[in-house]
Amino acid sequence: MSYKIVFSDVDGTLLNSNHQLLNNTLYAIRQLQQRDIPFVIISARSPSGIYPIQETYGFRSPIISYSGTLILDEQRKALYVSGLVKKQAAEVIDFIEEKQFDCSWNIYSWNVEDSVDTWIVKSKQDPRILREESIVHASAVKGTIHMLPDTAKVGKILCMCNPDRILEIEQALKAEFPELSIAKSSDILLEIMPNGVTKSSAVKTLCELWNIPLTDTVAFGDNYNDIEMLETVRMPFLMGNAPKELKGIFPNVTDSNDEDGIYKALKQIGLIS
Repeated sequence: MSYKIVFSDVDGTLLNSNHQLLNNTLYAIRQLQQRDIPFVIISARSPSGIYPIQETYGFRSPIISYSGTLILDEQRKALYVSGLVKKQAAEVIDFIEEKQFDCSWNIYSWNVEDSVDTWIVKSKQDPRILREESIVHASAVKGTIHMLPDTAKVGKILCMCNPDRILEIEQALKAEFPELSIAKSSDILLEIMPNGVTKSSAVKTLCELWNIPLTDTVAFGDNYNDIEMLETVRMPFLMGNAPKELKGIFPNVTDSNDEDGIYKALKQIGLIS
Protein backbone atom coordinates (compact mmCIF):
# COMPACT_ATOMS: atom_id res chain seq x y z
CA MET A 1 0.00 0.00 0.00
CA SER A 2 1.44 3.37 -1.01
CA TYR A 3 0.30 6.26 1.15
CA LYS A 4 0.42 9.78 -0.27
CA ILE A 5 -0.29 12.09 2.69
CA VAL A 6 0.13 12.06 6.50
CA PHE A 7 -1.91 14.12 8.99
CA SER A 8 -0.83 14.70 12.58
CA ASP A 9 -2.43 16.32 15.60
CA VAL A 10 -0.06 18.51 17.66
CA ASP A 11 -0.55 18.39 21.43
CA GLY A 12 -0.12 14.88 22.81
CA THR A 13 0.83 13.58 19.35
CA LEU A 14 3.44 15.52 17.37
CA LEU A 15 4.91 17.15 20.49
CA ASN A 16 6.03 15.27 23.60
CA SER A 17 4.84 15.97 27.15
CA ASN A 18 7.28 18.91 27.37
CA HIS A 19 5.81 20.43 24.17
CA GLN A 20 8.95 19.53 22.20
CA LEU A 21 9.52 17.73 18.90
CA LEU A 22 11.60 14.59 19.32
CA ASN A 23 14.63 14.12 17.02
CA ASN A 24 13.24 10.97 15.42
CA THR A 25 9.91 12.67 14.71
CA LEU A 26 11.72 15.51 12.94
CA TYR A 27 13.76 12.93 11.00
CA ALA A 28 10.50 11.24 9.94
CA ILE A 29 8.98 14.54 8.73
CA ARG A 30 12.09 15.30 6.66
CA GLN A 31 12.10 11.79 5.16
CA LEU A 32 8.46 12.18 4.11
CA GLN A 33 9.20 15.56 2.54
CA GLN A 34 12.15 14.09 0.59
CA ARG A 35 9.68 11.55 -0.81
CA ASP A 36 7.13 14.27 -1.71
CA ILE A 37 4.63 13.00 0.86
CA PRO A 38 2.99 15.99 2.57
CA PHE A 39 3.11 15.96 6.37
CA VAL A 40 0.10 18.05 7.42
CA ILE A 41 -0.15 19.53 10.91
CA ILE A 42 -3.81 19.50 12.00
CA SER A 43 -4.71 21.21 15.24
CA ALA A 44 -7.15 23.29 17.24
CA ARG A 45 -4.30 25.81 17.54
CA SER A 46 -4.17 29.05 15.57
CA PRO A 47 -1.49 29.43 12.86
CA SER A 48 0.49 31.64 15.29
CA GLY A 49 0.47 28.72 17.73
CA ILE A 50 1.90 26.39 15.06
CA TYR A 51 4.46 28.60 13.28
CA PRO A 52 6.88 28.58 16.27
CA ILE A 53 7.09 24.76 16.06
CA GLN A 54 8.09 24.95 12.41
CA GLU A 55 10.52 27.80 13.01
CA THR A 56 12.16 26.18 16.06
CA TYR A 57 12.78 22.90 14.22
CA GLY A 58 13.45 24.27 10.75
CA PHE A 59 10.73 22.85 8.53
CA ARG A 60 7.62 24.02 6.69
CA SER A 61 4.48 21.98 6.11
CA PRO A 62 0.81 22.48 5.27
CA ILE A 63 -1.35 23.44 8.26
CA ILE A 64 -4.97 22.78 9.15
CA SER A 65 -5.83 25.21 11.91
CA TYR A 66 -8.73 25.89 14.31
CA SER A 67 -9.69 22.17 14.06
CA GLY A 68 -10.59 22.56 10.39
CA THR A 69 -11.81 26.06 9.57
CA LEU A 70 -8.51 27.14 7.97
CA ILE A 71 -6.18 25.27 5.59
CA LEU A 72 -2.79 26.77 4.66
CA ASP A 73 -0.28 25.37 2.17
CA GLU A 74 3.45 25.07 2.81
CA GLN A 75 3.94 28.74 1.85
CA ARG A 76 1.18 29.68 4.37
CA LYS A 77 -1.22 30.70 1.62
CA ALA A 78 -4.87 30.04 2.48
CA LEU A 79 -6.40 27.17 0.49
CA TYR A 80 -9.67 27.11 2.45
CA VAL A 81 -11.21 29.56 4.94
CA SER A 82 -14.38 29.01 6.92
CA GLY A 83 -15.64 30.30 10.26
CA LEU A 84 -18.27 32.29 12.06
CA VAL A 85 -19.17 35.71 10.72
CA LYS A 86 -18.37 38.56 13.09
CA LYS A 87 -22.03 39.23 14.02
CA GLN A 88 -22.67 35.60 15.00
CA ALA A 89 -19.48 35.40 17.04
CA ALA A 90 -20.42 38.64 18.82
CA GLU A 91 -23.76 37.11 19.84
CA VAL A 92 -21.95 34.16 21.44
CA ILE A 93 -19.57 36.42 23.38
CA ASP A 94 -22.47 38.64 24.52
CA PHE A 95 -24.33 35.57 25.80
CA ILE A 96 -21.27 34.33 27.74
CA GLU A 97 -20.86 37.77 29.32
CA GLU A 98 -24.55 38.13 30.11
CA LYS A 99 -24.66 34.75 31.88
CA GLN A 100 -21.38 35.47 33.73
CA PHE A 101 -20.13 31.93 33.13
CA ASP A 102 -17.02 30.84 35.04
CA CYS A 103 -14.88 30.77 31.93
CA SER A 104 -12.41 32.83 29.97
CA TRP A 105 -13.36 33.33 26.31
CA ASN A 106 -10.88 33.44 23.43
CA ILE A 107 -11.63 34.67 19.90
CA TYR A 108 -9.43 33.21 17.16
CA SER A 109 -9.77 34.99 13.83
CA TRP A 110 -8.21 34.89 10.37
CA ASN A 111 -8.31 38.03 8.26
CA VAL A 112 -8.56 36.94 4.63
CA GLU A 113 -7.33 40.32 3.34
CA ASP A 114 -3.91 40.35 4.99
CA SER A 115 -3.49 36.66 5.98
CA VAL A 116 -3.02 37.53 9.64
CA ASP A 117 -4.51 35.68 12.58
CA THR A 118 -5.63 37.40 15.77
CA TRP A 119 -6.19 35.96 19.25
CA ILE A 120 -8.41 38.25 21.35
CA VAL A 121 -9.10 37.76 25.07
CA LYS A 122 -10.98 39.69 27.73
CA SER A 123 -8.12 39.65 30.24
CA LYS A 124 -4.39 39.14 29.69
CA GLN A 125 -3.96 38.49 33.42
CA ASP A 126 -6.16 35.38 33.55
CA PRO A 127 -3.87 32.48 34.59
CA ARG A 128 -5.55 30.22 32.00
CA ILE A 129 -4.56 32.64 29.24
CA LEU A 130 -1.02 33.01 30.59
CA ARG A 131 -0.61 29.23 30.63
CA GLU A 132 -1.87 28.91 27.04
CA GLU A 133 0.52 31.65 25.87
CA SER A 134 3.45 29.80 27.45
CA ILE A 135 2.50 26.53 25.72
CA VAL A 136 1.85 27.83 22.19
CA HIS A 137 4.50 30.62 22.22
CA ALA A 138 1.97 33.13 20.87
CA SER A 139 0.56 36.31 22.38
CA ALA A 140 -3.06 37.16 22.96
CA VAL A 141 -4.43 40.69 22.57
CA LYS A 142 -6.74 42.21 25.16
CA GLY A 143 -9.86 43.56 23.50
CA THR A 144 -13.29 42.83 22.08
CA ILE A 145 -14.65 41.29 18.91
CA HIS A 146 -15.29 44.80 17.58
CA MET A 147 -11.53 45.12 16.96
CA LEU A 148 -11.91 42.76 14.01
CA PRO A 149 -12.60 44.00 10.49
CA ASP A 150 -16.04 43.08 9.16
CA THR A 151 -14.42 40.74 6.61
CA ALA A 152 -12.68 38.66 9.28
CA LYS A 153 -13.68 35.04 9.83
CA VAL A 154 -13.77 33.80 13.42
CA GLY A 155 -12.18 30.38 13.12
CA LYS A 156 -13.38 29.42 16.57
CA ILE A 157 -14.30 30.69 20.01
CA LEU A 158 -12.56 28.81 22.80
CA CYS A 159 -13.89 28.84 26.35
CA MET A 160 -11.46 27.93 29.13
CA CYS A 161 -13.85 26.81 31.86
CA ASN A 162 -13.89 25.87 35.50
CA PRO A 163 -13.94 22.03 35.20
CA ASP A 164 -16.77 21.85 37.77
CA ARG A 165 -18.93 24.12 35.60
CA ILE A 166 -18.01 23.08 32.05
CA LEU A 167 -20.97 20.72 31.51
CA GLU A 168 -23.58 23.30 32.50
CA ILE A 169 -21.84 25.94 30.35
CA GLU A 170 -21.80 23.51 27.40
CA GLN A 171 -25.50 22.70 27.83
CA ALA A 172 -26.49 26.38 28.07
CA LEU A 173 -24.52 27.28 24.94
CA LYS A 174 -25.96 24.35 22.98
CA ALA A 175 -29.50 25.34 23.97
CA GLU A 176 -28.94 28.96 22.92
CA PHE A 177 -26.98 28.25 19.71
CA PRO A 178 -28.23 24.92 18.28
CA GLU A 179 -26.93 25.89 14.82
CA LEU A 180 -23.30 25.85 16.03
CA SER A 181 -20.89 23.04 16.80
CA ILE A 182 -20.09 23.20 20.53
CA ALA A 183 -17.77 20.47 21.76
CA LYS A 184 -15.72 19.73 24.85
CA SER A 185 -12.11 19.05 23.82
CA SER A 186 -10.71 18.59 27.35
CA ASP A 187 -11.81 18.84 30.99
CA ILE A 188 -11.62 22.63 30.78
CA LEU A 189 -11.98 23.51 27.08
CA LEU A 190 -15.09 24.16 25.00
CA GLU A 191 -14.71 24.82 21.26
CA ILE A 192 -17.42 26.77 19.42
CA MET A 193 -17.32 26.53 15.63
CA PRO A 194 -19.52 26.45 12.54
CA ASN A 195 -21.55 23.27 12.28
CA GLY A 196 -20.08 20.58 10.04
CA VAL A 197 -16.49 21.85 10.18
CA THR A 198 -14.19 19.31 11.82
CA LYS A 199 -10.71 17.85 11.45
CA SER A 200 -12.37 15.11 9.40
CA SER A 201 -14.06 17.55 7.00
CA ALA A 202 -10.75 19.41 6.57
CA VAL A 203 -8.92 16.16 5.73
CA LYS A 204 -11.55 15.47 3.04
CA THR A 205 -11.35 19.06 1.71
CA LEU A 206 -7.56 19.04 1.39
CA CYS A 207 -7.49 15.58 -0.22
CA GLU A 208 -10.10 16.76 -2.71
CA LEU A 209 -8.12 19.92 -3.51
CA TRP A 210 -4.97 17.88 -4.10
CA ASN A 211 -6.67 14.90 -5.80
CA ILE A 212 -5.47 12.44 -3.18
CA PRO A 213 -7.83 9.47 -2.55
CA LEU A 214 -8.81 8.93 1.10
CA THR A 215 -7.55 5.37 0.62
CA ASP A 216 -4.00 6.84 0.48
CA THR A 217 -4.14 8.68 3.83
CA VAL A 218 -2.51 8.22 7.24
CA ALA A 219 -3.30 10.11 10.46
CA PHE A 220 -2.07 10.33 14.05
CA GLY A 221 -4.13 11.49 17.02
CA ASP A 222 -4.42 11.06 20.76
CA ASN A 223 -7.77 12.33 21.96
CA TYR A 224 -11.54 12.43 21.54
CA ASN A 225 -11.47 15.37 19.11
CA ASP A 226 -9.34 13.21 16.76
CA ILE A 227 -11.87 10.35 16.49
CA GLU A 228 -13.63 11.53 13.31
CA MET A 229 -10.31 12.25 11.58
CA LEU A 230 -8.98 8.81 12.49
CA GLU A 231 -12.19 7.20 11.21
CA THR A 232 -11.84 9.10 7.90
CA VAL A 233 -8.33 8.03 6.87
CA ARG A 234 -7.20 4.64 5.57
CA MET A 235 -4.46 4.12 8.17
CA PRO A 236 -5.29 5.66 11.56
CA PHE A 237 -2.75 5.52 14.38
CA LEU A 238 -3.65 6.23 17.97
CA MET A 239 -0.83 7.37 20.25
CA GLY A 240 0.07 5.17 23.21
CA ASN A 241 -0.76 8.02 25.60
CA ALA A 242 -4.39 8.17 24.37
CA PRO A 243 -7.28 7.42 26.75
CA LYS A 244 -7.85 3.69 27.30
CA GLU A 245 -11.41 3.97 25.97
CA LEU A 246 -10.13 5.01 22.52
CA LYS A 247 -7.74 2.07 22.33
CA GLY A 248 -10.78 -0.18 22.14
CA ILE A 249 -11.91 1.65 18.98
CA PHE A 250 -8.66 1.84 17.02
CA PRO A 251 -6.51 -1.30 16.71
CA ASN A 252 -3.39 0.52 15.48
CA VAL A 253 -1.86 1.88 18.69
CA THR A 254 1.69 3.15 18.33
CA ASP A 255 4.02 4.18 21.17
CA SER A 256 3.39 7.38 23.11
CA ASN A 257 4.35 10.93 22.15
CA ASP A 258 7.33 10.57 24.52
CA GLU A 259 8.53 7.35 22.85
CA ASP A 260 8.80 8.18 19.13
CA GLY A 261 5.29 6.94 18.35
CA ILE A 262 5.00 8.72 14.97
CA TYR A 263 8.48 7.69 13.82
CA LYS A 264 7.93 4.03 14.74
CA ALA A 265 4.52 3.84 13.05
CA LEU A 266 5.75 5.42 9.81
CA LYS A 267 8.67 3.00 9.78
CA GLN A 268 6.30 0.10 10.41
CA ILE A 269 4.20 0.90 7.31
CA GLY A 270 7.28 1.53 5.17
CA LEU A 271 6.87 5.29 4.60
CA ILE A 272 10.31 6.03 6.05
CA SER A 273 13.48 3.97 6.39
